[in-house]
Amino acid sequence: MNNTPKISIITVVFNSEIYIEPTIKNILNQTFKNFEYIIIDGNSKDKTVDIIKAYEDKISLWISEPDKGLYDAMNKGLMHATGEYILFINSGDKLFNNTTLEDIFILPEADVYYGDTLIINTEDQELGLRRLRPPEKLNFKSFKKGMLVCHQSFIARKSLVPLFDLSFKYASDYDWAIKILRKSDKIINTHLTISRFLEGGQTSKTVYKGLMERFIIMKKHYGLFSAIMLNLLLIPRFMGYLITKRI
Repeated sequence: MNNTPKISIITVVFNSEIYIEPTIKNILNQTFKNFEYIIIDGNSKDKTVDIIKAYEDKISLWISEPDKGLYDAMNKGLMHATGEYILFINSGDKLFNNTTLEDIFILPEADVYYGDTLIINTEDQELGLRRLRPPEKLNFKSFKKGMLVCHQSFIARKSLVPLFDLSFKYASDYDWAIKILRKSDKIINTHLTISRFLEGGQTSKTVYKGLMERFIIMKKHYGLFSAIMLNLLLIPRFMGYLITKRI
């Protein structure tokens, strides 16, 4: 592989006229230029598509059509991606700064690159690093402690990337990342903050459903006993979320 592998950056969006343009500008302003930019819109009814059209000469591919939810849209992006690596930066999210990709791809070749995530609010104010911090060394067993690296800070070799399992509505990215890590030989901690993640308006009900799905995913990958014990350890984290509303 040469020193500048091609990366497919995929943005999934639906009715996000406030946040889509800052995300597009952030991606297009990267100093690393060997990337394709794919936007999958879920048939937005606001001005999202008009904003996308304003940048379509700089976007490799964009689609606007109904889908079956977030992970279905992400699968569409994967099926159109032609890069050697995959990164999802969804509407409202951003790469940390304009040299992020360049800083990553000066590192040795790897199956997965990962790093930290900065949480931002709707006013683009920095709220601090994500409470779940990436481990110094990452492998598929690391995710027994939860999704320590979010997909916005997780860049994977496309040949190792599966489609998202649509039977999961809230935690399919957790299952997806574990599957990738199981197949990965070289995983590099970039020691960088890779992405800025827009804090969402999740309700406690949504978080609860996500935790239930994560239990099923843990059982699948780590066994029933481990899933039970690990989820008991996650209860304080769930209570902390209810108090602070921070992921």
